[in-house]
Amino acid sequence: MSKNRSRNKPGKSKHRSGFVSILGRPNVGKSTLLNALVGAKIAIVADKPQTTRTTIQGVWTSPETQIVFLDTPGIHDAQSLINRRMMKAVADALDGRDLLLFVVDANHEPAEEDRKALEWMKRSETKAIAVLNKIDLLANKALLLPLITAYQGMHEFDLLIPVSATTGEGVEDLRNAIVERLPAGPAYFPEDYLTDQPERFLLAEIVREKILHVTRQEVPHSVAVTIDEWDESPRLAKISATIHVERAGQKPIIMGAGASRLKEIGTAARLEAEALFGKKIFLKLFVKVSEKWRESEKFLNELDWRTNYSASEPEIDAPAATGEAGNEHNEEEKL
Repeated sequence: MSKNRSRNKPGKSKHRSGFVSILGRPNVGKSTLLNALVGAKIAIVADKPQTTRTTIQGVWTSPETQIVFLDTPGIHDAQSLINRRMMKAVADALDGRDLLLFVVDANHEPAEEDRKALEWMKRSETKAIAVLNKIDLLANKALLLPLITAYQGMHEFDLLIPVSATTGEGVEDLRNAIVERLPAGPAYFPEDYLTDQPERFLLAEIVREKILHVTRQEVPHSVAVTIDEWDESPRLAKISATIHVERAGQKPIIMGAGASRLKEIGTAARLEAEALFGKKIFLKLFVKVSEKWRESEKFLNELDWRTNYSASEPEIDAPAATGEAGNEHNEEEKL
C-alpha cells in the first residue's frame, strides 16, 4: 500500500481523475459501497451505526481513470468528543471534492436522519449523485420510483441510481457514472495503490470489526483497539493489541466464558490479517477498562494515525484492569 505518488505520462490528456466523498446517515452501507467500488475490502463493515470513525481512503484505477474515494462517518448529532471529531471528518470531506455520493437505504422512505444528513451535504456546492443502496433487500422494485421522486424533490441531484453494494448490482453503472463526471487529470497514485491506511490501523480496525460482529448491547460504541507491539519478519508478524472498553461491566462481554469470545475475536482477526498481509500472524489480545476514553483528546489522537501522535499510555481518568487472550499461543509452532 505504497504512498508514492505518480504522474501520467505526457500525451494522456484524456485521462480522468478526481476525489469523491461518500456521505449519508449511519448504517446505510457507505463502507460496503466503498469496498465494492474499489474492488477490495479496505473498510470494516458491521450492522452497527457509527462503525466508521474517520475518513477511509480507497483508490480505484483503470488505464483511463483514477478515482480517489473517501468514506466518511455517518452523519449524526454529535455529543461526545469522539462524535464531534467524526463530524469534523465529514465537514472536511465536503471541501475540494469533484463529486459527492449521498447514500440512502432504499428500503425506507426519507427519514429525519436522511434530511439532516442532506443538510450537511448541501453545505457544499459540489455536484452529487444519490445512491439508493440495499436494493437486494427490496421485495418490490416498483417502490424505487416513489423513493426516487421523493429524493428528487429534496435536492437537485445530478443523478439518482439504485445499487446493492452487497451483491454488486448497479455498482459498475455507478462507477461509470462517476467517471463520466470527473475532470481530465493525472493519476495521483501508482496503479496498485489501494488505501493510505497503514497496516497497524488496518489490523486494529479488523479486530474492532470482529468485536462488533460477536458482541451486543452498548459495547460497539464503547470499544477501541490500539496496537501495542508489532515485531515483523518476512514470514511472521508478532503483534499484541489492547481492546479498550469504558466500563468494567463491558469487559466480561468481550471476554466471554473462559475467554471464549475473546478467542473467537482473535482467531477471526488473525485469519483475515494473514490473508491481507500475506504472512503468518501471532496475535495476542488484551482487554482493558479505559474509562471515558471517548472524551480524552490524547487517547483519540493515539487512535487517529493521521495525527502522527504516539504515546506509550493513553491519558485516562482511572487505572484499568487487564485481561489476556492466549488464543494464538501455538501459532509459531505451526510454521
